[in-house]
Amino acid sequence: MTGHEDIGDGDGVGAGPVGRRSRVLKAAGLTLAGLLVLGVGTAGWAYWHLNQNIKSVDINSALGDDRPAKAVATPSSPASASASASPLPSGALNILVLGSDSRSGKANAKLGGGDSSGARSDTAMVVHIDEGRTGATVVSIPRDTLVTRPACPTSSGGTTAVAYNAMFNSAYSIGGPVCAVKTVESLTDVRMDHYIEIDFSGFAALVDALGGVTVTTDEDIDDDQSHLHLTAGEHHLDGTKALALARTRHGIGDGSDLGRIGLQQKLVKALLGQISSAGLLTDPTKLYSVANAVTGSLTTDTGLDSLGELMKLGQSLKSLSSDEVTTVMMPVVTAPSDRNRVIANEPEASDLWASLK
Repeated sequence: MTGHEDIGDGDGVGAGPVGRRSRVLKAAGLTLAGLLVLGVGTAGWAYWHLNQNIKSVDINSALGDDRPAKAVATPSSPASASASASPLPSGALNILVLGSDSRSGKANAKLGGGDSSGARSDTAMVVHIDEGRTGATVVSIPRDTLVTRPACPTSSGGTTAVAYNAMFNSAYSIGGPVCAVKTVESLTDVRMDHYIEIDFSGFAALVDALGGVTVTTDEDIDDDQSHLHLTAGEHHLDGTKALALARTRHGIGDGSDLGRIGLQQKLVKALLGQISSAGLLTDPTKLYSVANAVTGSLTTDTGLDSLGELMKLGQSLKSLSSDEVTTVMMPVVTAPSDRNRVIANEPEASDLWASLK
């Protein structure tokens, strides 16, 4: 026999350096395999957890065909996906985004949500994403706008009554997401392709997960009701203060909802910039933290009610920078019946909505 006869996996005194190396490599391999299994299991749990976070409403089934026509779909762009992946969608989209002042849950109550008997749509924005998904327009609808609230289906199978000169944000209070979408489509004659709602605690958690957000205010803000006191200039805000900025109205301008909308739009653009610069794809821990914050307080239509669909939407917007996002408010004038309310200013409002079709 040669000098190599002692090579093996035995533990006897005859095992040489090569044998020890073999055992070490085997142990390392088993450890690596265990870590891979653990990693896959953890990733699977994380995906399941984030998926379970998302709440959804089947708006399409509830509203049926009595809606504005869908935009003509364009083919997906093969250039936006790898050869082995499905092409990403590239057509124009209209998404109704609502910020809810729900007090459900301890986190929302602590942040000063609406009364415990229900919730209101404190913020309403129609987000129009252009064909090609490299530009977008965000149109804010003042919650104090007087509208004709259409009859809306209820979860019990009935319908709500048509209401004239009703506050816009009453639609959500009366009939939830379905009635909010129905009212926006009635007001704009534009089909909402998707619906996204985030509540107070989710917004604050998102800002904190991103490490805060930097905004510049044009004037001092001194609002005891939102507990926000800022001097004019640049500020880096945590989630609680960013939420206070989104809610403040009494410490700026004439104290109306219109002044608050300007601050909300600044905040939206700042958040888009922060998300783009956060390096989420290279920081899995931060990515999970952000995803958990968003999905934990999210309600969507059934077309976006999975992590996969949300990821596909996000990937399709990778070429959309905050510089290419235009923020405007629906043109309004003071309502003749109530100086504390507004109505759509025509024909300017209709012209704006027509440009989003």
